[in-house]
Amino acid sequence: MIWVTWRQHRAQLLVTAGFLALLGVLLLGSALEASRYVAEHAPPGCPGPAVACGDLAAALGQRYNAAYSVFGWMPLVAPALIGAFWGAPLLGREYERGTHRLAWTQSVPVRRWLAVKLSLLGGAVVAGGLLLSLMVSLWRPVFRTGVDSTFGNIGVFNMVGVEPAAWWLYAFALGTAAGTLFRRTLPAMALVVAGVAATMFTLFQLSDHYAEPVRTELSGTVLLDDPDARLVSAAWVEPSGREVAEPVGSGCPRRVDMGQSSKNAEAWQACLFGKGYRYAVYHHPPSRFWRFQWTEAAILTLTSAALVGLAVHRTLRRPG
Repeated sequence: MIWVTWRQHRAQLLVTAGFLALLGVLLLGSALEASRYVAEHAPPGCPGPAVACGDLAAALGQRYNAAYSVFGWMPLVAPALIGAFWGAPLLGREYERGTHRLAWTQSVPVRRWLAVKLSLLGGAVVAGGLLLSLMVSLWRPVFRTGVDSTFGNIGVFNMVGVEPAAWWLYAFALGTAAGTLFRRTLPAMALVVAGVAATMFTLFQLSDHYAEPVRTELSGTVLLDDPDARLVSAAWVEPSGREVAEPVGSGCPRRVDMGQSSKNAEAWQACLFGKGYRYAVYHHPPSRFWRFQWTEAAILTLTSAALVGLAVHRTLRRPG
């Protein structure tokens, strides 16, 4: 069965390996060239919060816009491709072509056929996700010239640690289950793309509740000291201690003039702070990075197990 699995799925394996190799070359090439650029142009004190470091980061963003664009789409595109081209055809194509009648009537039982294919391909998917995470983790430090954000930036968060492996496994399981539901490949692919996008949006909304947010009261500023914190919500605190979304009757005029909105907002905030107002920020500190990583990975892994169980149940109940 191992040889059969390789023969039947070597196209997906080789294409994915080639994709990771090309991505690795892109990341490596941009990292090497960027390291030389940073060494020549980085002012003293970088990486750091200095304005000059931010300017250097912006220059890097413009210089390596192609690499940034690939990286920006990868959290959504990579799992969707895995689910569409690894998971959806696994059973959907067998049913669509009618080859399951031959494959499951030979000496290999259906249970063993499923066990070997799901374990081998699932293991390969997890390994590919971890490899992607490793490449990204080695690539990103070169571009840390300004304020770095790994925990607060959801896109980056989904590309490091164990997140890529969990997302790839989930997409593979979703595609496999969709193949048994539709018994056709193209509808299963469509469901995978929609399902991955919907799940990513749902977990983005749900992630604020993985832990109780930390409440920090600020005076004189509305910005946290740690730019990598994951913001949940914020509110103004009146001198009486009551939280309000928007101060009313504070006596501080709020003007929004074209071209001066930033300065007017700062003046309005300074007026509020001068009258005893405070700014309460609810957030998750970066120290919760691995807690959130393992929480989300557990959700995706358990959902993957349920989807695989559904696919196995439907296949064994209706093998023909």
